[in-house]
Amino acid sequence: MRNEIKAKLEEIVALLNDPEETVLENEIKAKLEKIVALLNNPEDIATEQETKEKLEAIVALVNNVMVDPDIDVEYCIPEVATTTETCDVFGDPYILVTYVVSEYTKPTRKIRLTPTYLKNTAKAIANLVTFSIEQFKTEIDSVEMG
Repeated sequence: MRNEIKAKLEEIVALLNDPEETVLENEIKAKLEKIVALLNNPEDIATEQETKEKLEAIVALVNNVMVDPDIDVEYCIPEVATTTETCDVFGDPYILVTYVVSEYTKPTRKIRLTPTYLKNTAKAIANLVTFSIEQFKTEIDSVEMG
């Protein structure tokens, strides 16, 4: 437990010492609240590590499956994969899907990875995400094509 808490405190110190990073008070507060919650419930540390590993597996699986050149996939999964320009670090992690129909038409869909969603295996979640992406593409095609 000490190592996990030490790592989280080091993240905060690094964040505060980074001259190029704009530090938000809410961000520091959220990280400190997470540390206090871990101190109060040490059994949550294992769960948090398992969730992080599951999210890493989901990102890898989705990247392997999604090779459509018309689909841009961006991740907002703090501490795992954050590839989007603006990321809500306080909400549920999500995957932002953009379907590039034309230069001016780029509909997007946000696929949230809620705690209920995360009760499944990484492979099952990746399958649900890819199915959702394909469904999104089909919906846009049907609107675009008439």
